[in-house]
Amino acid sequence: MPSTVPEQPTAPLNTERRGSILILTMNRPESRNALSEAMIAALTAAIDKASTDKSLHAVVLSATGPVFCPGHDLKEMTARRTDADRGVAYYRQVMDACASMMQAIVACPKPLIAAVQGVASAAGCQLVATCDLAVAADTARFSTPGVNIGLFCSTPMVALSRNISRKHAMEMLLLGEMLPADRAADFGLVNRVVPHGKELAEALAMAEIIASKSPLTVAIGKSAFYRQLEAPLTEAYAQTAEIMVQNMLARDAEEGIGAFIEKRQPKWTGC
Repeated sequence: MPSTVPEQPTAPLNTERRGSILILTMNRPESRNALSEAMIAALTAAIDKASTDKSLHAVVLSATGPVFCPGHDLKEMTARRTDADRGVAYYRQVMDACASMMQAIVACPKPLIAAVQGVASAAGCQLVATCDLAVAADTARFSTPGVNIGLFCSTPMVALSRNISRKHAMEMLLLGEMLPADRAADFGLVNRVVPHGKELAEALAMAEIIASKSPLTVAIGKSAFYRQLEAPLTEAYAQTAEIMVQNMLARDAEEGIGAFIEKRQPKWTGC
């Protein structure tokens, strides 16, 4: 009889380089790209690697299949209810890993742009909110539906409440309804809505614009943006004033200002 080779499990995440842009594609359509342990680990590793790659200037996060991401893998989590502690240790581990991944996105010096082709719910909606920018297909929908199944979307609430108004955040969290793409744009959850199938191209176009800027300046700006958000007004101005001073001393700032005055294109060195 001919020997059979066991099928290898599909990698949860595909990576593709396009010049200075990295495309990360969640690739488990059979599980709707749920944030399983494997998916969280793969995303975290890819983001950490991108953070230290000086040749990368922007990252686009996309997904295969009709769903962008439904949140945590509830089947994977439910299976641990049979643990001696009813899954407490495991649930803490998964929540900590997911929180670390979300914080890695914020800490990454490269801007991350979500290209959302389908439903993004619960922690999937959190993922979109955590990215620096987001483009949605006109068929995409967004929700934090935990309240409907007795599991309030408390961790997605962190990213959501830092991106949209309190009333809009509470509407999503308390009603648990699906939000169409145009309404998500009105809320400020996504930047742009495009025809279905055009979301990746639009995200890449935005990434190309970002990639044309000084990578040092972009990294300084992204870091400063998130730091000042959490500071009182006086402290935020003090922080950003000092950042401006240090930024002025960078070679890219000197080159950029000189190019503007001389009416020529700047040549960035990233320092």
